[in-house]
Amino acid sequence: MVIGGLGGIGAATAAELARAGVKVALVGRSEERLEGVASRLRAAGGECLTNAADLSEESECLRVFQRVQEAFGPADILVNSAGLRWYGFGTEMPWNLAREMIQVNIAAVVRLSLLFLRDMKARNSVHVINVGSVIGALLTQGAALYSATKSFLDSLTSALHRELRGTQVHVSVVRPGPVATAFFEKTSAQPAALPLPGKRFAVAPEAVARRIMRVIRRPTRVAYVPRLLSIAPWLEPSLGWLIDLLGPVLLKWQTKRLSGS
Repeated sequence: MVIGGLGGIGAATAAELARAGVKVALVGRSEERLEGVASRLRAAGGECLTNAADLSEESECLRVFQRVQEAFGPADILVNSAGLRWYGFGTEMPWNLAREMIQVNIAAVVRLSLLFLRDMKARNSVHVINVGSVIGALLTQGAALYSATKSFLDSLTSALHRELRGTQVHVSVVRPGPVATAFFEKTSAQPAALPLPGKRFAVAPEAVARRIMRVIRRPTRVAYVPRLLSIAPWLEPSLGWLIDLLGPVLLKWQTKRLSGS
């Protein structure tokens, strides 16, 4: 099952899974957009189920789990790729957006992961993959809450991975850098948000999807996209002092440039 299958990493991963002959259940907020993705998968010979749901509500997580069980039986793969982002000074972030980010980026991932893992553990198969971010390890000004949610995913994944050692149930986190999705436009359009930087360095969502498929075939606790970003966990302890100095300056400069002052 792919959570966040409306586009970007989720849709690209769903396409890869379908090509591999995996039955795919897509989850996202818009039934119309889900059907658009599903129709392309079906046209290519894939089998696909759509589940329109607002995962900020726990009842929707439970409903999705039950529907997938009824339609396809026990799931073998769960890809948690849904996520919300906001960029700017944390003190300026509207609380309704902050709360929704916590619900989608953390609470929904925990609820769905534990539901599916309990079932997978009973059958001794197969894989939960959480789509994190490199900034979960390299905390970034302007993304205080988003960075925190991805750090949470890193910790959750590592702990569950270690709990399940010795079984055929795997939990992994894939940590991409900037990804060329609608995130950039959506984030900039949110209340009190600044434009999201890093677009020029963004990788294609298909590159992340291919990495996810490699992790499914050869399970590992953590994977980076691109691989060069595997140095990220070492940058914070060694260069955190420099980020402390330059990060706030860059964020203030961006704010002044946008305001024209």
